Amino acid sequence: MRFVKMFLIAVLVFGGLIFLLSLLFPSTAVLERSGSIDAPIGKVYAEIADLKTWSQWNPWDPAFAGQHRLAQQYSDPASGMGAWYTWSSADGSTATGRVEIATADSAKLIVYNMTHPAMKPVKGFFELKPTADGKGTAIQWRMETNVGLTPWWKLRGFMMDRMFGSSMENGLNKLRTRCEGR
Repeated sequence: MRFVKMFLIAVLVFGGLIFLLSLLFPSTAVLERSGSIDAPIGKVYAEIADLKTWSQWNPWDPAFAGQHRLAQQYSDPASGMGAWYTWSSADGSTATGRVEIATADSAKLIVYNMTHPAMKPVKGFFELKPTADGKGTAIQWRMETNVGLTPWWKLRGFMMDRMFGSSMENGLNKLRTRCEGR
């Protein structure tokens, strides 16, 4: 009985320490990458603003990730402010989600919201501006999510760059290839 009591006290103290330590982590997780594309802003903007092209370059698009048994539905039009798409698993699992473009300014910015039951809501930003020589497009892709106070979400937010940074870089590289190749 004494062993059980000591074990429970140790678990409570350890859990409390983990919670207090997690309070030191920020409650907003940010993932960010930037690069340049040798194509005009209009061409890059058109690729990003059209949600039907995301499956060709965006690593978080379910079709890009190889989940072929999906039912996808797009707004009409599927481009620009207010455009959205949803996906759900055709095999009955709970893989559902939605992306909606909240702001679309063809000269400099696209803001989108992404929801998925397994994640906290994500706000994404594509900021576009001319490169220094004026011949290409400088792009910054940023994703933010509020992870709250729960220790496991805060730890995941703290590790977000390490877990997903290479995927974001791959997405930007594929976007660059599509824009420069057309």
